Amino acid sequence: MKNLENLSQEILKLLRSKNYVPSDLGQIAIALNLERGDIPQLNAAISKMVKEGCVLRVKNERYAATNDLDLIAGTIEFRPNGKASIRTKEGKVVSVRREDTGVALDGDKVIARKIDERKNKKHRYDKYDTDESLFAKVIRIIERKREFVVGTLKKSWNFWHIIPDDPRFYYDVIVADPSTSKVKAEEGDKVIVRLNAWEVKNINPSGEITENLGQSHTPMAEYKAILVKYDLAVDFPEAVLQEVKNIPKEVTAADIEGRLDLRNEFTMTIDPSDAKDFDDAISIGKNGKLIRIGVHIADVSYYVKGGTALDKEARKRGNSTYLVGTVLPMLPFELSNGICSLLEGQDRLVKSVFLEFDTIGDCKSVHFANSVIRSNKRLSYKQAYALLTENDIEKIKAVKTPDAYATGATGKPLSECSDEFIGRLRFIIRQMWSIASTLRKRRMKKGSLDLDMPETRIFLDAEGYAARIEKLEYDESHQLIEEFMLAANEAVARELFDAHLPYISRVHDDPDEEKLMDLREFLEPYGIQTGDLTRRRELMKVLNAINKHPQSYILKTQLLRSLKRAVYRASADGHFGLMKDYYAHFTSPIRRYADFTVHRTMNYHMQLTKDPTAPKQKQELLSQSYLEGIAEHISKTEANST
Repeated sequence: MKNLENLSQEILKLLRSKNYVPSDLGQIAIALNLERGDIPQLNAAISKMVKEGCVLRVKNERYAATNDLDLIAGTIEFRPNGKASIRTKEGKVVSVRREDTGVALDGDKVIARKIDERKNKKHRYDKYDTDESLFAKVIRIIERKREFVVGTLKKSWNFWHIIPDDPRFYYDVIVADPSTSKVKAEEGDKVIVRLNAWEVKNINPSGEITENLGQSHTPMAEYKAILVKYDLAVDFPEAVLQEVKNIPKEVTAADIEGRLDLRNEFTMTIDPSDAKDFDDAISIGKNGKLIRIGVHIADVSYYVKGGTALDKEARKRGNSTYLVGTVLPMLPFELSNGICSLLEGQDRLVKSVFLEFDTIGDCKSVHFANSVIRSNKRLSYKQAYALLTENDIEKIKAVKTPDAYATGATGKPLSECSDEFIGRLRFIIRQMWSIASTLRKRRMKKGSLDLDMPETRIFLDAEGYAARIEKLEYDESHQLIEEFMLAANEAVARELFDAHLPYISRVHDDPDEEKLMDLREFLEPYGIQTGDLTRRRELMKVLNAINKHPQSYILKTQLLRSLKRAVYRASADGHFGLMKDYYAHFTSPIRRYADFTVHRTMNYHMQLTKDPTAPKQKQELLSQSYLEGIAEHISKTEANST
């Protein structure tokens, strides 16, 4: 029996060979010297490749590679004006005219025929199209992305239709008179429509109203619409809830056995005022003349084992999704806000990364352990900032405690803490900042890009209504946490890379030269002159000029659009923005499945190296092919959630 992945490569090699002519399954089997027992695998491999679009089924059940037929396969992405582009699996982007989109809808997987504009100068394209000579015309839909669409019900003359919420869904959808349908609705209601098969471009798509969410623009209707539009789940399957019942609510002595006990080491969490879960804590200590920073991350993998219903659901969700005033968690509340959350005064199991620095801030050693901690203080960023900058203890105590209705845990108010405790807390956090600030200065000097944008957040009152809008400053309290999390993520990635183990990296590819040229043109009218932006030093110089410009928000937004989106990949391809060769997500396993996989690989590594704190239960190594599939999936769920 052949491996499916290897068989797919052999099939592609055959189909792309010089003398190949479209053949049926039997002929392909003979050409590949397959045995009768391999035919089911061949059928499965070709079916998968047809679905992905790299192989096309042609006349008489024969197969050919799409590239050899002057075709491309990929996902079509619409703009609000009806134009579109097709993004291939390899990352190439090809433009499509409005009249050439056929019956494709945003997000569909399609086959399209290439059009070379060097041979056809009939049509003109705008300068922002991706390729100046290559375009495409959709000829086949491989797979529809949408079964449902959400929108507002309207009546025009003698017919009813919905206006989709998503501006990329270019067409209004025709529906029957709601007075005659099973689901009653009135004009102006927010409704869900199940799409019918759409086969004729000149006639708008049609559908059937399946649910009335309520009057458009009311909070609950809009909330429900978001859930449907982005296919977000609120409730967990029954099998998951049953498994949760078997997870303890408190850490037991048996759980702690074999772990490094750090409960007497002063640890703290620093998070937003409205944080729902707490998956990272920090500590500081000494090892001889070296200063030891401890980064402690919730050990979710201890409670969620591979192959369980919990694990499968977390993998499916990929990440938590944060909406105004609420969160759709990757893990059930009992874990995300309970036993896995690093709550003040509670014993919690963690994975620790210890970074040891000398007096001038050079990292001299890194080591890892499975540990147990008891957080001494839950701080908000505002409280941490006061401790960093304010000398008057009474003013520090006066900083508001997070509202109980807005957060997963408030922590003990600073006003109720003793002066001695506040003094100790202030000394520790300032000592930490002395290390973090050095790390930040060196990172920026080395070439890391400061891409943080000002954030405006809506805060709700106890009844769920908007209470205030607040501009959040990215101050030293945020930077302190960021530097230690970056250092821990890089240390773990480097450790796994050096051990030659497969793991999921956080990858930020180098920007396209063409995009940087467009940025250069965009900046000129704003008085920002640029050189060669493919040179990092020049890009850093431009970023510095943008930060000082009165229109910095607009300009920085355009710069971000000129860079590629960070993704997950099962290969160490580097991070352009951070300028790091090895980087992984390790520090947020409560809300990201990527971190989950890295934790499991670390468990395997610790067992392999016979670390005394390694888990007792054997951890299987996650394969490269498995991680590649996970990385592709969670890159999509992350994009969907943001």
